[in-house]
Amino acid sequence: MGPSGSGKSVLLRHIIGLEQPDEGEIRLNGQSVQGSDVLDRYRLAMVFQSAALLNSLTVAENVGLYLAEHRLRPPEEIRRIVSEKLALVGLEGTEDKLPGQLSGGMRKRVAIARALVMEPQLILYDEPTSELDPLSAQVIAEEILSLRDRIGVTSIVVTHDSALAFQVADRIGFLHDGRLVALEKPDQLRAHPDPLLQRFLQARAHRQPQEVAP
Repeated sequence: MGPSGSGKSVLLRHIIGLEQPDEGEIRLNGQSVQGSDVLDRYRLAMVFQSAALLNSLTVAENVGLYLAEHRLRPPEEIRRIVSEKLALVGLEGTEDKLPGQLSGGMRKRVAIARALVMEPQLILYDEPTSELDPLSAQVIAEEILSLRDRIGVTSIVVTHDSALAFQVADRIGFLHDGRLVALEKPDQLRAHPDPLLQRFLQARAHRQPQEVAP
């Protein structure tokens, strides 16, 4: 969690190996991922902020793209897996729809289903509720929690939305200017003495929705 430009998405790119740190290291289960095959030993999946669906492909084709492109399963098994993952995120019967026919929240859930196809041990979410209305954002938050409980997947969620962070997190890290200011359980984070963190939490708590002109 942290304000825009604090380095949250950059941190995700470091974790999955798209960027290399200037200092320090990224460790997965205590093992450095730099200059090693550690990342090859784990299944990591990414849910992008924009969902990153291909508009020319159906929902089923988007979700099964990884398996089909790498020829990891026969077509009939891919169809079964795709339907299974869509059912996990509550999107049964959407296989033949195009992304343009879906709401923003549904597109985010398709992106989650696509990540689940990889049977990941770790899912990285980059601003999963951005550009969503409050009800759709709540659905995504509940989906993250449901997947944790049903399939036991670990999630790292990047967000500037403190309400989402406190709803889904077992631990919350607060980033500011590329520095990890705090890493605590939610209740402990609320009492953290750092003034930057407290200003961020108070600003988010007191922010009121803008009135919309009729």
